[in-house]
Amino acid sequence: ATLQRAREQAGAAQGALGPEASATAGAMRERINTASFGFAGFPSPTINLYSVGAGVAYDLDLFGGGKRRLEAARARVQAETARADAAYLSLSGNIALQALRIAALRAQLDALDAVIADDQRTLAMVDRAQELGGAAPSDLSVGRADLARDEAQRPAIARDLAAARHQLALLVGKAPADWTAPDFALSDFTRPADLPLSLPSTLVRQRPDIQAAEAELHAATAEVGVAAAALYPDIRLSANLTQGTIHPEDILRYDSTGWSLAGNLAAPLFNGGRLKANKRAAEASARAALARYNGVVLRAFVEVADALSALAEDDKAIAALTRVQQSQENRLKDARAAYELGGGTLLSVVQAQRDLAKSRRDVVQALGRKDADLVMLLTATATGWKPAAS
Repeated sequence: ATLQRAREQAGAAQGALGPEASATAGAMRERINTASFGFAGFPSPTINLYSVGAGVAYDLDLFGGGKRRLEAARARVQAETARADAAYLSLSGNIALQALRIAALRAQLDALDAVIADDQRTLAMVDRAQELGGAAPSDLSVGRADLARDEAQRPAIARDLAAARHQLALLVGKAPADWTAPDFALSDFTRPADLPLSLPSTLVRQRPDIQAAEAELHAATAEVGVAAAALYPDIRLSANLTQGTIHPEDILRYDSTGWSLAGNLAAPLFNGGRLKANKRAAEASARAALARYNGVVLRAFVEVADALSALAEDDKAIAALTRVQQSQENRLKDARAAYELGGGTLLSVVQAQRDLAKSRRDVVQALGRKDADLVMLLTATATGWKPAAS
């Protein structure tokens, strides 16, 4: 609707540059007071007056104020178009982030469920050891406490998952009760095989917020031209034709015709400095628009640099955490084997299981961070965000 308003305002500015034509028609009943003209004793007649006419007017726009006003209006149409694109890009990025958050939280639940399954296997191992007389009763209490502690973590993750689903419903314009988000998984998403370490400025140039700021700067500079034109004379031409008579049947006769041609020159002489102040205000607005444009461009480069820096470190972090997870899996396997053979303690098994659970969660979170950083990069560079043309 905002974009449509800007388009209609540009249409109005376009129409103001052309000639204006108008038609008039009137019917009037009038009593003429002859005494007011000094004719004492004469009757005051009541007559009917009928008229039809047309008029044409045209502003020469000598100093281009109207043209600059149209230029500003068209620039605002470009700005609103870019803002609509920016809203679409922002919405697309937020939807992607929420979908990835759902996938990451589900992966965390899967990792936690794997830990709970490990806890249950540990309890079963303790039960077998007790039957063989190789485990103390306190070992069973430790195992049960460990299982309960891990199960207690599940509601918090499930709550975050429900909140992410509700947020995604909001982003697609649905009530949570009327729409359920898909069960996204990290494996559902396709990621680029290679990511650039740097990006040319021409990629950032396609961001709609930069295009909107540039169009607003264009509009502000055009408004300076409008204010400057108001300082100079303006010429307006007009022509009018009127058919007037007291008898309706005579309205089209030549002797009922009246016409006028006029050229009007208007030049500002004294206005208390208002016009010059308006011009200085327009110039200040243009400087402010330039500052906003520079700020938007700088912010875009910072966002791209942040995303590239994060992505450059994500793969290193994921590789290191994966190695840690593999080491913890081997450690847990060795600790269980030692405990079953009577050469280890339950505490070593529990600690190895704790460390493995943490390493699994760390890997899942690192994968989620990388996906989020990738979405940030695609959003920051406005890459591939527009829907395919139908």
